[in-house]
Amino acid sequence: QVQLVESGGGLVQAGGSLRLSCAPLGLTFSRNSVAWFPQAPGKEREIVPAISWSGDSTYYADSVKGRFTIPKDNVKNTMYLQMNSLKPEDTAVYYCAADQRTYVFFVVADAYDYWGQGTQVTVSS
Repeated sequence: QVQLVESGGGLVQAGGSLRLSCAPLGLTFSRNSVAWFPQAPGKEREIVPAISWSGDSTYYADSVKGRFTIPKDNVKNTMYLQMNSLKPEDTAVYYCAADQRTYVFFVVADAYDYWGQGTQVTVSS
C-alpha cells in the first residue's frame, strides 16, 4: 500500500520561507510524477507545482512562479516544496500527491492518485 508522508508545515510571517517534504512508502519517485496541492478553507485543491518522474519537466501556477520550487531528490526518494516570499493568501493545507502511472507527466488534478495527509501552512500578515 502506498503512503505519502509530509512534513515541514508551520506558521511563518509574510515574506518568509518554508520548505515542505514528502517521502513515499511503497513508491519510487524516480518513476512517478508528483505535485503539491494547496487547499484553502472553502476552496478546492488546485495543482500549484508539479514535477515529472524524470525531473526534466515542471509546472508552476502563475500565483507561485518565481516564489515556489519543487525539487526532487531521486536518491533520497523525497520531493520538496520550497516556498519563498510567502503571502497570507498562500495559507492552506498542502497535500503532496503522486500519479500511480509511471513515466508520464500530467498537470491536472485528476491524474494524481496517491495523497499525503496534508500539512498546514499559515502565513501571517
